[in-house]
Amino acid sequence: MTRAAAPATGEPSPASPAGRKDGRTAERSTVRRLMARPEVGALIAAIGVYVFFFAVAPPFREASSLATVLYQASVMGIMTIPVALLMIGGEFDLSAGVAVTTSALTAAILSFQLTVNVWTGVLVALVVSLAVGAFNGWLLMKTGLPSFLVTLGSFLILQGSNLAITKIFTGNVASDSISDMDGFDQAKSVFASEIGIGGVNFKITVFYWLAFAAIATWLLLRTRFGNWIFAVGGNKDSARAVGVPVGLTKIALFMGVGLGAWFVGMHLLFSFNTVQSGEGVGNEFLYIIAAVIGGCLLTGGYGSAVGPVIGAFIFGMVSQGIVYANWNPDWFKAFLGVMLLLAALVNLWVRRQATRR
Repeated sequence: MTRAAAPATGEPSPASPAGRKDGRTAERSTVRRLMARPEVGALIAAIGVYVFFFAVAPPFREASSLATVLYQASVMGIMTIPVALLMIGGEFDLSAGVAVTTSALTAAILSFQLTVNVWTGVLVALVVSLAVGAFNGWLLMKTGLPSFLVTLGSFLILQGSNLAITKIFTGNVASDSISDMDGFDQAKSVFASEIGIGGVNFKITVFYWLAFAAIATWLLLRTRFGNWIFAVGGNKDSARAVGVPVGLTKIALFMGVGLGAWFVGMHLLFSFNTVQSGEGVGNEFLYIIAAVIGGCLLTGGYGSAVGPVIGAFIFGMVSQGIVYANWNPDWFKAFLGVMLLLAALVNLWVRRQATRR
């Protein structure tokens, strides 16, 4: 076959540099750049879920309902953010759920048994939570075992210790109430108070959640440590070869999960005055699911802090939307499973679209 000759004009020929750009260096369109963002799929899903429940559940439309949704999302989201950072760094923490309970029990039992100001228990709980995270990271780097196995062991240790130690000191499966102890009111104002806006009361965790998301976004996109997180999650051997402190980075990420567990544990303790020792089991999977829905890959090296915020918001909308729609709440986990699969497919499609030329 032959091509028709181009008409003689004063325009540069297609082969000339001025006539076309090299496909390898051509700038991507604005839409293509937006599609490359890991949180795009979650945003699309969040809009769909919100519109769906807005249509089928009239109570969902009320401002007070939004406050409840945001509260559910914030408690989940505060933990989802450090879990997502850890996943971007290429690791998992299956002890994250029970670590929240461990932190709350530590503060409650220590304060009550020693009859000290509750802030003493809060600070000791912080040290314990950070120590658990540091231990997970240290053992991971020392042994080379998968984080799945290391943190599964931690999960079982913490779960058993929570129950056994609580029974030793209290004689039952729950901690004693600390609502009448020194410092309780001040601690509650920090971890479990409410802020009124426009006649609607929002839990303070909502504002902490958004603040932590902003800090995590800055950390990922504007700091050297953020570059290290992506590097160790993409290929830790290559990262080590260019001078990235792989061990320090991963230990710090596990300690970040411990910090999140401490904060959520303190919120639960000062919201309900007591803690059930068996709580938290299974929540680690919800944190991971919210992070995956938010665009984080299970293989590491890809994700954002904004995506998990949207993923947690979807969790809050689904958990409360089902109630407002008067559906059987037993369907919640099924709905969440569908959302996980759809999110994985959407994330795959988004990444393929973003890499197309």
